[in-house]
Amino acid sequence: MNIPSLSQFRRIVVKVGSALLVDRARGRLRQAWLAALVEDLADLHQRGAEVLVVSSGAIALGRTVLGLPSGPLRLEESQAAAAVGQIALARNWAEALGHHGLTAGQVLLTLADTEERRRYLNARATLGRLLALRAIPVINENDTVATTEIRYGDNDRLAARVATMAGADLLVLFSDIDGLYTAPPARDPAAKHIPLVPKITAEIEEMAGGPASELSRGGMRTKIEAGMIAAAGGTHMLIADGRVKNPLGAVANGARCTWFLTGSTPATARKTWIAGSLEPRGALHVDAGAARALRGGASLLPVGVSRIEGEFARGDAVLIRDPDGRVLGRGLVAYDAAEAALVLGKASRDIEAILGYPGRAEMIHRDDMALGVG
Repeated sequence: MNIPSLSQFRRIVVKVGSALLVDRARGRLRQAWLAALVEDLADLHQRGAEVLVVSSGAIALGRTVLGLPSGPLRLEESQAAAAVGQIALARNWAEALGHHGLTAGQVLLTLADTEERRRYLNARATLGRLLALRAIPVINENDTVATTEIRYGDNDRLAARVATMAGADLLVLFSDIDGLYTAPPARDPAAKHIPLVPKITAEIEEMAGGPASELSRGGMRTKIEAGMIAAAGGTHMLIADGRVKNPLGAVANGARCTWFLTGSTPATARKTWIAGSLEPRGALHVDAGAARALRGGASLLPVGVSRIEGEFARGDAVLIRDPDGRVLGRGLVAYDAAEAALVLGKASRDIEAILGYPGRAEMIHRDDMALGVG
């Protein structure tokens, strides 16, 4: 099986951990390292790739500014550190990207934003629009409000969720190790590096070690879990050593790393999820013109909807029925039932006048639709 190349991917999520970004001894950002990484991101961007960054470091930066001691922090201390550190983190990313003429967009997420369909759709739409405008979203967990019960606790799994939410075809996890080994190399000198993992099996899971440093809150185990999330969403994953300057350039030039492959694509995985994992909450009946357009790959616009059934909320799965009542497929609806009833049959340009605010142009976007399933 061939090892992939960075050049073949069009939408890439790059996860950067605190231990790489922040000088632990001084509690300051590693400016030279960040500048070199951004050179790599700019190269990807220039060749036409869409780039998203999941960046840790807010708490590590904030605790230094606030003079908090080393060691575990209480929840309210972590949240206070995050509140201060997020400002510094966003400013540094914006400045570093700005040197290359690139625009940064800060996005703070919680676990609920990637698990509740309504908030998931909002976050997905925001990321999609930022990428369409050629900005680079810089994403972090919203540590100022997330509590232990509702947080990821590590940015590896958050990055995997972001990758699947954004429809990325590659997730890059930078670490202090150059990939997966048959055993933790720090404890087993005979451990062998694994360059390619076609599928994450129980044996692969067993190879993961424990947590890493005080700053990182993660380890190989969370990276394997991230790989499982990514693979299920049709996203390939790469673990590489991020300690070198220009770490993406190093990978492109053959530096040792581990690739985790998926047998799917983001679009296929998403449509499979919509087709088989969600219970329909209602139905949209469409006219003949809309039915033809949908079969041709179009989104479903309000003007093509003739009537609705059921009490559904925005983000719920609904059936799509043709004029004879036959099921064309299903999708995630962009409006509540009450709102859908107001805009059905109307042109998208009239939505704001009807609802009093600018809603989505599509009743169901084609990326949120699976045809040929009941």
